[in-house]
Amino acid sequence: MDFETYRPMLLGLAYRLLGSMWDAEDVVQEAWLRWSGTDQAKVEEPRAFLVTIVSRLALDQLRSARVKREAYTGPWLPEPVPTAQVGPLDTAELRDTLSYATLHLMERLSPPERAVFVLREAFDLPYEEIAEIVGASLANCRQMHHRASVRLAEGRDRFRPSAEDHSKLLLRFLDAAQGGDLAALTSMLSDDVVAWNDGGGKVRAALNPIMGRDKVVAFVAALTRRYSFEDARVVDANGAPALWIVIEGRPQVATLDVRDGLVHGIYAVLNPDKLRPFPETDHFPQTA
Repeated sequence: MDFETYRPMLLGLAYRLLGSMWDAEDVVQEAWLRWSGTDQAKVEEPRAFLVTIVSRLALDQLRSARVKREAYTGPWLPEPVPTAQVGPLDTAELRDTLSYATLHLMERLSPPERAVFVLREAFDLPYEEIAEIVGASLANCRQMHHRASVRLAEGRDRFRPSAEDHSKLLLRFLDAAQGGDLAALTSMLSDDVVAWNDGGGKVRAALNPIMGRDKVVAFVAALTRRYSFEDARVVDANGAPALWIVIEGRPQVATLDVRDGLVHGIYAVLNPDKLRPFPETDHFPQTA
């Protein structure tokens, strides 16, 4: 069996569990080392074997990562990634669990809950296999999946806009922001919209979430008045259109959580370490 056959799928699994492509790549590389040291002739189901290894490695890493994320400067957001880098998206569940809003919501879950949810929702593993992977009973795994589904249901919308409609809304949002059209900007936002900015202490960014339509509009208006946009375009990230923006020489990726035609969440990642998967970052400075 060629490990490379499974690498894209394993990378997608690790990324969904960790929210970081950097960490996911480390996990998959470690899985390859363990696979290389295994008597492969005795492995009856290589895919299941590798999924187990990657899931357990990611769980261990996620537990330690949570401590670091609590000490992170400002809000910690998942690392956005070009869609082509995270393996197959041939089911609605694989695409949904890759969406940026869902990844952000999954930060609410405990590491075992996140593993159970991803393995069941995205990869359709039987509870018996999931229980063995996470080291929990079958009944506990069912309960964890139920709890995770309930906790995530409030912020998830299966009926997402088409890629074309999403792109159009992104461009309308950008035009309204750049042009200072506050009425148009306001009309696109839900009453309870939240804007998150992740600079990681490396670039200037809001240190707390900006909550509510009026505050978000004021924040965006102040940003566009103070800084000039040098580049802005639509890119494909996390299975949906996103904005690649360069402001005062600093790149960022901004994604919008769109539900019922309105923007409920704005996620702007400015931390240069988290923009590494995007080749555009090669042209810009990587330190504050």
